[in-house]
Amino acid sequence: MGWFWADKVNTSSGTKAAAKADVSACPVMHKPASDKNDISECPVMHGNSGSEGGCPVISKHGDQLNPLNNIPVGLTHAKQAGQKLDLPTERTVSSIPKGKASDEEFWEYPSPQQMYNAMVRKGKIDPYTGEEIPEDAVESMVFVHNFLNEGCWQEILDWEKKYVQQTQSYPKLLQFTGKPDQLSPRARCFNILGTLFPGHFSSELPFDRHDWVVLRPDPTSSDSENPGYRKVRYVIDFYGGPDDEDGLPTFNLDVRPALDNFTNAKDRFERWITPTLDKYFNSDDKK
Repeated sequence: MGWFWADKVNTSSGTKAAAKADVSACPVMHKPASDKNDISECPVMHGNSGSEGGCPVISKHGDQLNPLNNIPVGLTHAKQAGQKLDLPTERTVSSIPKGKASDEEFWEYPSPQQMYNAMVRKGKIDPYTGEEIPEDAVESMVFVHNFLNEGCWQEILDWEKKYVQQTQSYPKLLQFTGKPDQLSPRARCFNILGTLFPGHFSSELPFDRHDWVVLRPDPTSSDSENPGYRKVRYVIDFYGGPDDEDGLPTFNLDVRPALDNFTNAKDRFERWITPTLDKYFNSDDKK
């Protein structure tokens, strides 16, 4: 997850992924490493280095890293020496608006060739199997990542629906941070409940976590860097689901606003209590 590309594109429409994926492997190997700015790690942001508003990060390879996604700015479409397959160099434009409040652009996903080049720099070795990532799996990996990121954004739009109705404006994705080695409090709680009550809860841990910083339209905001918008942090836990009837992998996304402030806590409480109130007190349901 998190393979957004931060190059600027001029388009007004996004591309949506299909509902199924044909690989089960995640191309981002989430094994913690010692150097958090090393591009041999997962190409999303880990920790505070390169955070929004700071100077561009320089990896130990000498690359300038984009502070919004921690990916080398100059990573090209060039074919690797010894590469057998010709991988596509076309990039897919997402449906996710990006950048500062004045931007009218969309996040762009990496091409299969760019992803492969990034994996080559990472060593393209799966820490769990010790095997090299096959070239012919890269296109499917890009498809899965694009599909999951689009799903995350749709879930965020569902949370933001009432604010869109109030302002008649849509949110944008400012920044994202990968935290695969940091369990969210909610994931840790579910894991404990699954251990204590296996018949009612699952103890499965998420295979990845993201924190997305969203710009929510808000005329009353005092954010001088993003006038007319308020920053809202979302926490996303990614879980693997059972294979479907065709033997293809499925995924579950747990997307919610972080408990950073009263508004986020209120939104989460309302989301939790609304189905019960509708069931018992909605006059439209009464006969």
